[in-house]
Amino acid sequence: MSKRAVLLVNLGSPDSTSVPDVRRYLNEFLGDERVIDKPGVKWMRTVLVRGIITPRRAPNSSKAYQEIWTPEGSPLVVTSKSVTQKLSAELGTEAPVYLAMRYGNPSVASVLAKMVADGVTDILLFPQYPHYAMSSWETVVVKVREEAARIGNPFHIDTVQPFYEDADYIEALYQVSAPYLAQPHDMLLVSYHSIPQRHLREADSSHAHCTVVDDCCNTCSPVHATCYKAQVLKTTQAFVKRAGISADKHTVSFQSRLAGEPWITPYTDHELERLPKEGKKRLLVMTPAFVTDCLETLEEIAGEGKESFLHAGGDWFQHIPCLNDQPPYIEFLAGRVRAWLGGRKPVEVQAGQRGQTLAAE
Repeated sequence: MSKRAVLLVNLGSPDSTSVPDVRRYLNEFLGDERVIDKPGVKWMRTVLVRGIITPRRAPNSSKAYQEIWTPEGSPLVVTSKSVTQKLSAELGTEAPVYLAMRYGNPSVASVLAKMVADGVTDILLFPQYPHYAMSSWETVVVKVREEAARIGNPFHIDTVQPFYEDADYIEALYQVSAPYLAQPHDMLLVSYHSIPQRHLREADSSHAHCTVVDDCCNTCSPVHATCYKAQVLKTTQAFVKRAGISADKHTVSFQSRLAGEPWITPYTDHELERLPKEGKKRLLVMTPAFVTDCLETLEEIAGEGKESFLHAGGDWFQHIPCLNDQPPYIEFLAGRVRAWLGGRKPVEVQAGQRGQTLAAE
């Protein structure tokens, strides 16, 4: 007899703010070929990450994590555990809910082993990313499949597709944001995690749309199933329509870039300096690429971003928290799980080799 269960997978965090723990986490995270995909053999990426990038970044990242760390631990992990507990309570006996992190702990391998021991046979894999990117949604799917294969493929796995314009997801975003939107403000900045522009082209299986067609993100195409930028723009369009926000009251930007090549623009840090100079003194910022507040939202946006905006001449800055463990998000997750339990198979974008993807049948 089959036993069905839900597996939530989020990004992950270091086990502590100590430099060794942060270094270990960064080695795993940045060592992922879908995060830093420098052309060439694996050892070159390993040398780059372990020999150059991580030794330089770990001490600064350790200090950044110290700024946001809670008595219970990493905000991302603590909140993800709360989401798991609340979703479990909402579902009751319908299906157990498990939580893993793509990097760090609890690891995908350890959680899958626990699911085997618990007799689970059917999994609804729910990556905690609303949008497709090979460095986020895809790497989660690939990692779970690889670890399942290592233990003999004991599961049937269905995967939730990116839910960037799902009406219930947009409604959850609106419900969580509404109290903040009611505050007087000049502009809403919708900031998404950036990715290299090259990744957009690599994810275009047709090689004939992305950056080739004029206004490619707003020109309907099947390749949007794997186009991060097109998806974040659709999220923004759906959200501002639901919230009744006019075109002159919101703008989109991209944060958290690495040096070395062009990433998606405009950059959030540049926008935070530009907006006050154009008279946008009261700023709301939301970060819908993340469902859980983490280093990139709490330290980079709510901390450094606020400081930059005020220093550039702004008067008031408010970061709108992510969905976190708020009831609207729990309701959205439960709705997707119940649809699966009721026999609706999620449409899945098939993850392939380093960004090469095929649309589901």
